[in-house]
Amino acid sequence: MADPPGQPLVERVRQEARRDQEGRPAGARRPGRRDFTADGPNRLWPAGITEHATSEGKLYLCAIKDVFSNRIVGYSIDARMNSRLAVTALDNAVARRGQADGCILFETVMTTPAPQAA
Repeated sequence: MADPPGQPLVERVRQEARRDQEGRPAGARRPGRRDFTADGPNRLWPAGITEHATSEGKLYLCAIKDVFSNRIVGYSIDARMNSRLAVTALDNAVARRGQADGCILFETVMTTPAPQAA
């Protein structure tokens, strides 16, 4: 198949890769699949781990957010990504927010920020 004028094959593949199996942009909201609302504090805590390149090596950040208040309630930073990173962030969140019985904690997709221009 010939490339459309002005659109190289690489760009066409990138565009196709950004779509899901149903032709929607990747990450598009799907009704009924995600409910990121909470009726009070300490009910729903998404957690994510990000990798950051520094001049001294990689750093990993695990952050936990309270959906109701829209605030980071716990975090941890370490040079290694292991279970201790997540456990420390959770301990930090529980220490800050107190009672967390019945709270749902779930992991979101890990992201790696784009490198910064020097």
